[in-house]
Amino acid sequence: MYKRLFFLSLFSAALFESQTTTMTTLISDAVYYDGYATTVSTPVPPGLIRLGNTRYARKLTDAELDSFKAKIAMRVTIGALCDNYDRLGEVYLAMVPKNQSTYTLNDPNVKRIEAARYITPFMNKNRSPIEVPYTYDISNLYNVFHDTGLRSSYDLYMELDVFGVPYAAQTEVAGCSGRNDVFSGTLTFFSTNEGATPTDYNTITPILTYNRLNNYNNNTDVAGETVRIVSFNLPDPVSNARFVVISTPHGANTGGEEYIRRQNYTYIDDVQVLTYTPGGISCEPYRVYNTQGNGIYGAAPKTLEGWTSWNNWCPGNAVPIRGFTLTNMTAGNHTLKHTIPTAVFNQQQGEVYLSVYMQGKSNTVLEVKDIKTIDVSVYPNPTSDFVNIKSKDDVASIALFSIDGRKLAENYRENGMDLSKYSSGVYFLHIVLKGGISFKHKIIKK
Repeated sequence: MYKRLFFLSLFSAALFESQTTTMTTLISDAVYYDGYATTVSTPVPPGLIRLGNTRYARKLTDAELDSFKAKIAMRVTIGALCDNYDRLGEVYLAMVPKNQSTYTLNDPNVKRIEAARYITPFMNKNRSPIEVPYTYDISNLYNVFHDTGLRSSYDLYMELDVFGVPYAAQTEVAGCSGRNDVFSGTLTFFSTNEGATPTDYNTITPILTYNRLNNYNNNTDVAGETVRIVSFNLPDPVSNARFVVISTPHGANTGGEEYIRRQNYTYIDDVQVLTYTPGGISCEPYRVYNTQGNGIYGAAPKTLEGWTSWNNWCPGNAVPIRGFTLTNMTAGNHTLKHTIPTAVFNQQQGEVYLSVYMQGKSNTVLEVKDIKTIDVSVYPNPTSDFVNIKSKDDVASIALFSIDGRKLAENYRENGMDLSKYSSGVYFLHIVLKGGISFKHKIIKK
């Protein structure tokens, strides 16, 4: 047990030691199977819904929802079976129409947010430790669990997902020949009122849920702007709007996005609200869980500099939950833009998995109208002459502005802008797509 608790945050450790802590286990040692195979026929554990080989769902009862206190820690425990590679896993909160007895993964009436994400270690089931814990502070969901308006319209489910395949382990791990079980998973909550300051959110808004962002679907494979645009409408004003962002870059090929640290930028209505670069930490604390030999950890410990020069995430670690808060958001249309300026997606491989949801105070619960998501590639950037715009929506107009706000040029129904006659420096494009989505974008002229 000491190894399990060693790497938990002070927040969660305090919860476990508290005499007033409520513990709720929703999913216990559920077995997950080959993510590429057809759905297995083994019995589903009692009380769970198998949404696929990689995901189980469990409905939260009214008594469980009522028992949540203001400070909440969520612990995921993944056990080693017959997948010995690093894989992605997530926890989702699913809002299912009231009294709907079951649902499927792609049910259009189910609203879903990603609550947490993690990376499995390289694990050999025959070597100790045979499980890895991940712990998250999800106190922001206290109001969701207790919102009577939301609960009158939806049943709340938690989903625990972990993708795995057994093919390598079938030949590399003793006892895995012919097996298709990959991991076991447990989902547990701990909550307390000690030291808690409850928020008063009464709305939750899914914006992006495990959305795949790349640039090669628009036929580009050069350094430039990889942009995800989401247009959404708020029927009422929202105060203290808290946005939660989870993202990880993937692509294990040579020069892939897993190994190159790149800055990410998030904008709301053309205002930059979040900047971060994934990774930048030592993975040594998670070496103990990586019991299968692998090329990431190697045989000997690495220095902090050795890890932070390249790593975007650590096998065996939880993915950070990032966010930002806006004091007031008006009713009406808004645009979220997430961009990774230097992303290449070398050899047209890899992608970034991006999730965003919003909480706040509003007169409306869980209603966002007319969400529209689109990929836009703006490249090359920097440029010496032309900058190109590619998207599935046609470009209606592009206007070029100087850094001091002067409009320098504008064209219509063209997919680019010629900057060759302008001096080196920073410029802004105001891009309007057919259908009304508009956004500003910074361009560097070499």
